[in-house]
Amino acid sequence: MEVFFFPLLSALWLGILTSISPCPLASNIAAVSFILKRVDHTSYVFASGILYTLGRVIGYTGLGVLITSSLLSIPQTSYFLQNYMNKILGPILIIAGFFLLGIFQFTFLGLSSSDKLVSRFKNLGAVGNVLLGILFALSFCPISAALFFGSLIPLALKNSSSIILPATYAIGTGLPVLAFAILIAMGIKNIGNIFKRVTLFEYWTRKVIGIIFILVGVYYILTHIFYMNLI
Repeated sequence: MEVFFFPLLSALWLGILTSISPCPLASNIAAVSFILKRVDHTSYVFASGILYTLGRVIGYTGLGVLITSSLLSIPQTSYFLQNYMNKILGPILIIAGFFLLGIFQFTFLGLSSSDKLVSRFKNLGAVGNVLLGILFALSFCPISAALFFGSLIPLALKNSSSIILPATYAIGTGLPVLAFAILIAMGIKNIGNIFKRVTLFEYWTRKVIGIIFILVGVYYILTHIFYMNLI
């Protein structure tokens, strides 16, 4: 159980980092504005935050289960992962680090118009909150794609966790919206200033995590490909 704690914590942190990255942060801000439509009802605001987070959990967990279960169920793939996962993890981490640092960039198919999506789900009540969470979860952009496909999926495959780690990652992606829903429900003001601080925090955190990914990737390459003893 203690051995699995670090991957669990890593998945949660990757989810939080994803949620405060520029593109997902924009969709989360749109989700907060969706929640604000009934700001006078404290219970509704809190419930909306939970339902939106639940939608993200459903979206990310479903995709994670589909990918990891499919790969782990193939004997040849399982054998390949057991023998070569540490070898391919190094280059994957380095590439993901380059994306986090902004060195690599690409356009990824996603749902770019958050405001239009929000307006479509306004009259769907609880179902609208869940659907919004699912759709925003699956609207990948470069950074979220690098973190999900380049970091979480290899982590889930390495630990043979097709449900727990993707679900933990998904919870991490919804925590900021849930936190803001609680703050709004409590009547805390200056939400805009808090958003600005979160954005600044995300910028520097993403840079630091990107550097860490690259360093860990180099370590994996040196130890598992070139078999260098660095300890």
